[in-house]
Amino acid sequence: MLKKDSLIKGTIILAVAALVARVLGIFQRVPLDYVMGSAGGAALGLANQFYLWLLIIATGGIPSAISRMVSERHALGKAGEAQRIYKAALLFGAVAGVIMAAVLYFIAPWYSTHLSRFPLADKAIQAIAPALLLFPTIAMMRGYFQGRQMMAAGGMSQIVEQILRVLLGVGLAFLVVSWGYGDRWIAAAASAGSVFGGVGALAVMIWYGRKLGRMDAAEVRAGRMRFEKSNLPFRSIYKEIFTMSLPIVVTAMTVNLLYLFDSSFLVRLSGDFYTALLADKVADAFSMKAVSLAGIPPILAIALSSSIIPVISSAFAVRNMNEVTRQSSLIMRIVVFTGVPAALIMTVAAESLTGLVFENVYGVGIVALLTAGTIFQISMMTSNSILYGFGTPRIPMNNTLIGLAVKLVASVALAPLLGIYGMILGSTLCYIVITVLNLRAIRQVVPVRTLGGKWVGYIAAVIATGAVGFGIDYGVRTLLLDAMPHKLAYLFSCCAAGAAAGIVYVVLLVLLRVVQPSDLSSFPGPLRKLFRPLMRLAPASARG
Repeated sequence: MLKKDSLIKGTIILAVAALVARVLGIFQRVPLDYVMGSAGGAALGLANQFYLWLLIIATGGIPSAISRMVSERHALGKAGEAQRIYKAALLFGAVAGVIMAAVLYFIAPWYSTHLSRFPLADKAIQAIAPALLLFPTIAMMRGYFQGRQMMAAGGMSQIVEQILRVLLGVGLAFLVVSWGYGDRWIAAAASAGSVFGGVGALAVMIWYGRKLGRMDAAEVRAGRMRFEKSNLPFRSIYKEIFTMSLPIVVTAMTVNLLYLFDSSFLVRLSGDFYTALLADKVADAFSMKAVSLAGIPPILAIALSSSIIPVISSAFAVRNMNEVTRQSSLIMRIVVFTGVPAALIMTVAAESLTGLVFENVYGVGIVALLTAGTIFQISMMTSNSILYGFGTPRIPMNNTLIGLAVKLVASVALAPLLGIYGMILGSTLCYIVITVLNLRAIRQVVPVRTLGGKWVGYIAAVIATGAVGFGIDYGVRTLLLDAMPHKLAYLFSCCAAGAAAGIVYVVLLVLLRVVQPSDLSSFPGPLRKLFRPLMRLAPASARG
C-alpha cells in the first residue's frame, strides 16, 4: 500500500531520482561528445533547452498549482473536489501537448536558422517535438501525486524516463553514425530518445495511478476518506489554476529561459568577440558541458522545492503558523548546509571534473563560472517555493521579472566585453536579486531563521573549504597528469578534492560553532548521525 511521504522522505526520493536522471543525462552527453563535432553538440544542446522551455510554457506551471490545490482540498476534507481538479488538469495537458508539439515542429527551421544562427539544430528540434505530446500530461500527473505527498511516483517515472531516453537516444545516434550521417542527423537521433522516455514515464504514472486508486478505495471502505460528488465547473477550476500558475510559470521557466537566452543570443550579443568557429566551440562547451554539470548542485533544491509546497500549503491552510515557520526554516538550513558546499566543491574542481567526464577540458572556465552561480540559483528556487506555499505566487513572479530585467541589461552590457562569461555573470546577478527580494517577502510573513548570528563562521567555513578543495585538486592533478592516463588522474584529483573539502567543511561547521548540539534535534536523521560524533570537537561552551 502506498503511504504519504514526509517532507524529508519525499525530498530524498525526489533528490535521488533527480540525481539519477542528471547522471544519466551526463552519461548521454559523454559518448555523444566523442562522435559529434562542436556544431553537433551546440545543436543538441539548443534543441534540449528550447524543448524544456516550451514544456514549461505548455504546462503553464500547472503541476505546482495542482500540488497546492490538491493538498489544500485534502487537508480540508474535500477529496472529491481534488479529483475533479485532477481531471481538468489532464484534459488541459492533452490539448496543450498537441498544440505545443505542432508549434515546436514547424517553428524549428526558422528558429535555428534566423534567430539562434545554429542552422544544424533544425532536425534535432523537430525530432524532440513529439515528446511534447506526452510530457504535459505526465507533468499534470506528477503534480497530483505531489499534492497527495507521494513523491515516489514522480521519482520513479523520472528515472525510467531518463533510462529510456539515454539508452535509446545514444543507440539511435550511434546507428546514424554507422550509416555515415553527420552532426545534424546525429543530434536529431539523440533528441528522439526523449520521445521514448516519455512513453516509459507515462506508463509508470499510469501504474501508480491504479495503485493509488486501490488505496483510496480501501480508505473509503474503512471510513477514513470520503469522495463527495463534485460538480465544480471546469471553468472555475481553470480560472483558479491559471490565476495561480501564471505567476508560477514565470518563475519556473527562469533557469531554462536563461540557458536558452544565452544559447540563442550568444552570437548576436557577443558581436566580434568570437569567430564563427569559436562560437560553435563555446556554445558546445556551454550546452554540453557546463549546463550538464551545473545541473547537479541544485538537485536537492529542486527536490525540496517540489516537496515543500504541499507541506507548507497544508499548514498554511489551517493557519498553523508555527509549523509554517519550522518547515520554512528547516528548508533554508538544509539548502545552506548541503547545496552551497556541493556547488563550491564542483566549482573549485571544475577542471578535473570536466576532464574526467568529457573528451577534453576546453571550456572549463565556463563550467566553473556557471556552477558557481548555482549557489544563488538554489536559494532562488527554494525561496520561490516557500512563497508558493504561502499562496502568494505573484510576489516571486514580480521578483523574477525584476531579476530578468537585470539579466538582460547585464548581458547586453557584458557580452561584447566578456562573451559567454558576461552572459553567465548576468544570470548570477539575476539569481541574487530574486533571492534577496524573496527572502524579504518571506520574513514579512514568518520569522524564518536560517543561521541567525552564525553567518560569519559559516562564510569562513565555506571560504576555507573552497581553498582546500582548490589546492588539493590542483596539487594532485599536477602530480598525476604526467604519471598516468589523464582520465585516471582526473578521477583521483576529483576524489581527493571532494573528500578533503567535505571533511574540512563539516569539521569547521562544528569548530566555528555554526552547528551546535542544540541544533541537532531539528536536523534530518542522516545529518544527526553525521554531526553527533563531531560534537566532541566543539568548544566546551558550545557543548553546554
